[in-house]
Order: sequence, then C-alpha cells, then structure tokens
Amino acid sequence: MSIDHRLDGEYEELRRTVEQFAHDVVAPKIGEFYEHDEFPYEIVREMGRMGLFGLPFPEECGGMGGDYFALCLALEELARVDSSVAITLEAGVSLGAMPIHRFGTEEQKRTWLPKLCSGEMLGAFGLTEPECGSDAGGTRTTARLDPETDEWVINGTKCFITNSGTDITGLVTVTAVTDRAEDGRPVISSIIVPSGTPGFTVSKKYSKVGWNASDTRELSFSDCRVPAANLLGELGRGYAQFLRILDEGRIAISALSTGLAQGCVDESLRYAKEREAFGRPIGANQAIQFKIADMEMRAHTARLAWRDAASRMLHGEPFKKEAALAKLYSSEIAVTSAREATQIHGGYGFMNEYPVARMWRDSKILEIGEGTSEVQRMLIARELGLTG
Repeated sequence: MSIDHRLDGEYEELRRTVEQFAHDVVAPKIGEFYEHDEFPYEIVREMGRMGLFGLPFPEECGGMGGDYFALCLALEELARVDSSVAITLEAGVSLGAMPIHRFGTEEQKRTWLPKLCSGEMLGAFGLTEPECGSDAGGTRTTARLDPETDEWVINGTKCFITNSGTDITGLVTVTAVTDRAEDGRPVISSIIVPSGTPGFTVSKKYSKVGWNASDTRELSFSDCRVPAANLLGELGRGYAQFLRILDEGRIAISALSTGLAQGCVDESLRYAKEREAFGRPIGANQAIQFKIADMEMRAHTARLAWRDAASRMLHGEPFKKEAALAKLYSSEIAVTSAREATQIHGGYGFMNEYPVARMWRDSKILEIGEGTSEVQRMLIARELGLTG
C-alpha cells in the first residue's frame, strides 16, 4: 500500500481553475477595491457563478456536491492573490451557510441555502461581543421568547462581524443567552435574524488595517423581534454549535493563511529575478535566496498541516487538535513571511500598489480571527491532557 499526497484529478482541476481565476480576474482589479475600501461585488458575483460558495454543500440544496477540502483548496488559491476576497468566501460558507446546513430545519435549509450556495446572498455569524472577545461563553446578548407573539426579542451588540452589512447580506445568525442554568451559567442558543428586521442595526464599516475590500461591521439589536421558528438547532445548544463550526473554520483559515504565505513566495520570487542592485539581480544574493527558501519551507509545511486536519475531518476522525495546530502554525508563519517579503521588496514593499503591502497588512488578523494564537495553544494543551 502506497501513500500519495498529490491531488487527484477533480481536486487538481478545481485548484487550477481557481488559480487561473485569481490571477486573471482578481489580481488586476482588487488593488483599486482595496485602496478605496470598497466591497468587490463584481468579483463576488463571478465567484458565485463559478459555484465557489456552494462547494461543500449537496446538490439538492443548490450546492456543488463537493466537500470542505475543496473549499479549502479554493481559499488557498484565492489568498495567494488577495485575502479580502478569500475571507469573504470563507465567512460566507463556514460562518454564513454552514451553520444552517449543519443545524437547520428542513424549512430553514429550503429558505436560505439555495441563495447562499449560489452567492446571490451572503450570510454572517454574530458571535464576538465588545466586552467578551475570546470568551464566547460570556455572551451578553439576550433573546427572550415572548409567549404572546411567539417571537424572540433580541437585545445586545456584536462586533467584528464579516459579511454583515453588504448589499447582498441576507441574514446573520446570532448567539444569545436564552436562559440561565441552575448554577447561574448562561444557556446560549443560536437564532437567525434576517437583514432588515426592525430593531436590527448595522453600523458603518470599520476602518481597518487590512482586509480592506471585505465587509466587517458592528451590529446592534434593540427589541429586535424574529419568529420563534428562527431558532437554529436545539435550544441551549448554540455554544456547542459554535464550537463545532469554529473547529472546521480553523482549517479554512489555515488554508487561507497558507495561501497568503505562498503568495509571499510568488511575489518575492518574481521581484528577486527582476530587481537589480549592484549590477545583478538581487536573487543572486544568498541572503535573499535563504529568505525565500525559508518562506517556501513554511508555506509547504503549513499546507501539509491544513490538509492533514481536513482529511481527518472528512474521514470522521477527531480533528480538534490538528485544526488548532494548523491554524496556529499557518497564521504565525503568514505573518513572518509577509514581513520577510516586504523586506525583500524594500521601499516598494511599503507601497500599496505592490501585493506584498496588502499581504503584510492582511496577515496580522490571521493570528486573531476565529480563535487567537493563545486560544489555539490552550486547545492544543487541553487535547494533550494538560489542565489548569
């Protein structure tokens, strides 16, 4: 029995298709969107037509019949060129559509999944709150069931929510305290809130360091009412649902981080061959060669890590530790490689017209979003049997 780490025909065909799309469609246009803090609707529409938003979903709900590994391949190739576009896809699938696919009723799936899978509509997941940060169990947003109207009445604030305020955002799934256990601990549930619901306010876009062509906003709920049927999954299981979604999402963020790291290699190779100093290409200098060699080593290792975690997930094996390992390693090496790529480019690396400038700005959030590096280390230690 032999082990082959190469992609099979369908996966490789998908990877090549997205690679071509990223270079032919995304690369020529994304810089202008990024510099003007504009959401790239035209690019997102084309991604929808390609079926990228439906990759891991069954055909009967409007998906492409693929799997999570296919999604991660697409994310890596997109992030080699731009992370704003990649995170729009990742959040739209992993956080927007996947909770409904995993935990929704048949009616909820029929209502939302076809448009989410086609990219006509984006979904978002409202988890993080201003006072809680990484402590998602400390949720303060509340949802009270009004017995007279059979509606949830939601009050609270969510922050840093991706895809929550675009013109095509159709829903936000929010976590909220729906009860208290006997020991006083909050009972957290997930509830679907359609865009435009009275009492649901979307703030203006954040002014961000990176991911400037993606949509990120604060959300507030003031006596926001939705039908009781908008409960997603079982009552009181919202926190557990969120943990499962994040475990999967960490693999996706790892693939995205790997793509950014590989993009740093791509751009540095190109520049090192073209840029001359002291009468020869800078790539002839061993100092530059070693930097790029180390960047390639890191990207290759990160790719092995996310693919291992994804393989375990798709085979129904435990993957929590492997997802945390992949997310931790790939996000941290993305930051390192972005810094090194900027250094190789010198002054040009500080100019927004060069992709490495975007990569440098985009990389840091990868150590924070969907679980900080500190949280990943906590998860790994816990999976190793360490307690504290």
